[in-house]
Amino acid sequence: MNINALRAFVIKEFHHILRDRQTLTILLLMPLVQVVLFGFALRSDVRDIRLAVVDPMPDHATMDLRARFVGSARFRIVEVFKTPDAIEPLFRRGSADVALVFEPGFANDLESTEPAHLLVAIDASDPNTGTTYLNYTRAVIQAYQSELNARSNQVRIATQTRMRFNPTLESVNLFVPGLIALVLVLVSALMTAISLSREKERGTMEVLLVSPLRPQQIIVGKVLPYLVLAFANVLTALLAAWAIFHVPFRGSIALLLSESILYTLVSLALGVLVAARTSSQRAAMLTALLATMLPSALLSGMIFPVASMPGWLQPVTNIVPAKWFIVIARGIMLKGVGLAILWRETLILSAMALLLLAAAMRSFKPRLD
Repeated sequence: MNINALRAFVIKEFHHILRDRQTLTILLLMPLVQVVLFGFALRSDVRDIRLAVVDPMPDHATMDLRARFVGSARFRIVEVFKTPDAIEPLFRRGSADVALVFEPGFANDLESTEPAHLLVAIDASDPNTGTTYLNYTRAVIQAYQSELNARSNQVRIATQTRMRFNPTLESVNLFVPGLIALVLVLVSALMTAISLSREKERGTMEVLLVSPLRPQQIIVGKVLPYLVLAFANVLTALLAAWAIFHVPFRGSIALLLSESILYTLVSLALGVLVAARTSSQRAAMLTALLATMLPSALLSGMIFPVASMPGWLQPVTNIVPAKWFIVIARGIMLKGVGLAILWRETLILSAMALLLLAAAMRSFKPRLD
């Protein structure tokens, strides 16, 4: 065995790796980012649960139970109403997670032989989180009832539960909108970054740049086929969701398709920006994966609720486009809401598209170095 030849070959490979600084940085950085993201995002507990209360006739018992929820450090009362009519719009806007509806005379029923009735309504558009909300709510109610029984006669709180928007708690209703977001990122950002960087590596980009086409036209020509392909993927994904998994479509399909195109533009612009900032096809692919797939899977609320993440990490999720698209998709498909409710998320995606497109155009040099 020729040790010297082997040593020279190993040294040559190290030099080859060290020469590509971008790829080396990504390979060293990606495991660290994965460990940190998985460590903070993989959490099943939920805090800061937004609680709406319907209390038509407040008494000492309803006020006491409301105080128990606030004192649990998991719940935060956002609204108190006299009638239950306001609960449904609050859920559709995504402004509340749980609603407690007291019947009039709640304290009198506790002191009599009749059970005191309490309705618990849960936003179950995310079935995993909705089940967690219900468990936390029941724990507070049961602790309150046990305390009353310990110091007085036997009392009963008859709790009725309603799971809104996903009463059967089908997990596929949670994952399909997120999977659409991942598919669009994969087709748009990743493939665009690879396609443009491949032109740079092969030297064919120089040929395009000396042609009559302007750089902006080259970019449009490269990304337009992927926009059409992404739109076709959305159609097939929605058809499969309806035909195979029976995911409900309570809102406007036209609005969902329009929002999908907007989200695709954001992903395409991100792919062009990655290709413009990297020097090789491999670096473009790794950067696109690091910048799109990981955040879209971990920080978008697709699998793990944003409310369960640490307080410092939750604002970071706001820069993940998939987070806003998933809110839009779930709102349209499960809640049947329209642009009147989803205008904020749509505006954020529009701003992201304009910002990334401007940055991509600015980074795409008229001539290669």
